[in-house]
Amino acid sequence: MSLTIPSPTVAATPSAEPRTYQVRTFGCQMNVHDSERMAGLLEEAGYVPADGEVADVVVFNTCAVRENADNKLYGNLGQLRQVKEANPGMQIAVGGCLAQKDRETIVKKAPWVDAVFGTHNVGALPALLNRARHNNEAQLEILESLDVFPSTLPTKRDSVYAGWVSISVGCNNTCTFCIVPSLRGKEKDRRPGEILAEIQALVDDGAVEVTLLGQNVNSYGVEFGDRQAFSKLLRACGEIEGLERVRFTSPHPAAFTDDVIDAMAETHNAMPQLHMPLQSGSDKVLKDMRRSYRSSKFLGILDKVRERIPHAAITTDIIVGFPGETEEDFQATLDVVEKSRFASAFTFQYSKRPGTPAANLPEQLPKAVVQERYERLTALQDRIAAEENAKQLGRKVEVLVTAQSGRKAGETHRLSGRSKDQRLVHFSVPTGAETPRPGDFVTVTITEAAAFHLVADPATVEEYFLRRSRAGDAWDRSQADSCGVPAAGSASGKTGVSLGMPSLPVRRA
Repeated sequence: MSLTIPSPTVAATPSAEPRTYQVRTFGCQMNVHDSERMAGLLEEAGYVPADGEVADVVVFNTCAVRENADNKLYGNLGQLRQVKEANPGMQIAVGGCLAQKDRETIVKKAPWVDAVFGTHNVGALPALLNRARHNNEAQLEILESLDVFPSTLPTKRDSVYAGWVSISVGCNNTCTFCIVPSLRGKEKDRRPGEILAEIQALVDDGAVEVTLLGQNVNSYGVEFGDRQAFSKLLRACGEIEGLERVRFTSPHPAAFTDDVIDAMAETHNAMPQLHMPLQSGSDKVLKDMRRSYRSSKFLGILDKVRERIPHAAITTDIIVGFPGETEEDFQATLDVVEKSRFASAFTFQYSKRPGTPAANLPEQLPKAVVQERYERLTALQDRIAAEENAKQLGRKVEVLVTAQSGRKAGETHRLSGRSKDQRLVHFSVPTGAETPRPGDFVTVTITEAAAFHLVADPATVEEYFLRRSRAGDAWDRSQADSCGVPAAGSASGKTGVSLGMPSLPVRRA
């Protein structure tokens, strides 16, 4: 569907200066990765990242999973209206899942928007912006099926030391609470050779970590008839020289098989970390959700993972207050959480999403009941996370240093990074020791533990080991490029757009 809608867009005055852009991302890791594509497309079209000033183009990459997703979008659009009126030539574009769902509603509610595009045609963004400027009219283009696989599009990676790699898009499951399949379509798988080539290119550019992405990664291969394709892909990643860390998200418990566990345990760079969505510990609720597994199967998977990978950190997603959930059902969730010993959890209060079967189920629970259960669940998980992190005291861990620091870094002077099991570690550099760069590795001993992070404060240089890496070298080059002074081996002087590095936050959602 493609529509042209009258808009108050004002053509910009011709200028020798390149137009600037900003991408604002909401939602899941898939959206973050899509935003990297949007940034890549814009830079290929001659745009440059905005550096503090008002951007000529602001792109919203939206999410439709949460109940307040549309409120968040329209609130942001409202704030930009006056900014746009004061800056003739400024353009606003809206893409992603909410755009796929709401379509022309966005332009009706916010007629100052210049372009709306969906999840299936990310590549249309520059052309829609150009048409909007040329025609002085808003452009709406929504496709019902995938135009081109997103990984064929240009990409502006946020991080030089870690990257997302999409192995599939879409989902074949029919969970009653989820709107994603209707917005992203049926699962489409990339061929293994294409995936491995993209990973190799990332490694060649300095990356030492990749995260394999899919709505359901362990069903990868269904399109070309290989049920063990995902475990084979993990093992193939182990053959890529220079690739030190491999992660993936998210699998589905119903399709999670022993060959994947074996591949994780036997592949040297597959990290001891697993994100396994539970959603509910009640078999009745799981049935109502159309989650084709039960609590005993879920716990059995965790047992097998921990048998093969004893120090694996397991994280999860949980929904509280699904329609018809009784106190007994909720207690079953608490019981499974207690047994599972999750390192962290994304906990959500159920929100009715129009277009999902669950929205029409009877026995929608009162907000007060859902809130009270949510608070009990998060209190339990916070306690478990603190207890599990306390077990890390005295352990020596290798940390991949990130560009992001903790909010108290100004006071503590600590740097931050991720251990192999994806726990967040804040660490100090002892006097006389060399400071690491983002992308380097440090080995330190954990001295403090909290529910959502670990701390390592080496007392002496001997308790701190720094391993400089190719990724750290790549970081140096990127910093020199961003200052307009290309470093040795650098191809350009372009700057990055901050979208977040591949990680599972330790704090619950």
